Amino acid sequence: MPEGDRGRKRRFPRWFHVFDEMEKMEEMMDEMMRRAFEIPKETKSFGPYVYGFSVSLDPEGKPMIQQFGNIKSTTVGPRVKEEREPLVDIIQENDEIAVFAEVPGVEKDDIRLHSNEKNLTISVDSKGRKYYKELELPAQILPASAKASYKHGVLEVRLKKAKGKTGEKQIKVE
Repeated sequence: MPEGDRGRKRRFPRWFHVFDEMEKMEEMMDEMMRRAFEIPKETKSFGPYVYGFSVSLDPEGKPMIQQFGNIKSTTVGPRVKEEREPLVDIIQENDEIAVFAEVPGVEKDDIRLHSNEKNLTISVDSKGRKYYKELELPAQILPASAKASYKHGVLEVRLKKAKGKTGEKQIKVE
């Protein structure tokens, strides 16, 4: 490090070295993934790998942890899937259920939604990105009542709650 005006070395704050540690962790993750999937060292990049989690509270105030991304745990170690699992929020209102999913980088025509009285499936297969998520809904719904919209990478699906038996429906994204 360069000498200061008073003859002592300039030092970075202690917390500044956290960036060096983060870079080492990234290199370790790359090496683990190379070994797990037998990827040659000369391969500069592979992936992308996306992993994260969201913590929220359910209606009773209990914490819920939701994972998202394309890295899944298996008995033999991590596995990178081709499709990503989007981050999803489900909000239960008086007479309907609202589902919000983050699916950036796709066109609305690439989004496929399918529902029955208790489940919603989100599937996206575009040139650059793939997403897939099966959701169990907190209440029975009327699939025929479904409305979906997509704006700025966020998919919104609104489903009316049902009282009795319902069928299945393909949902058009507007």
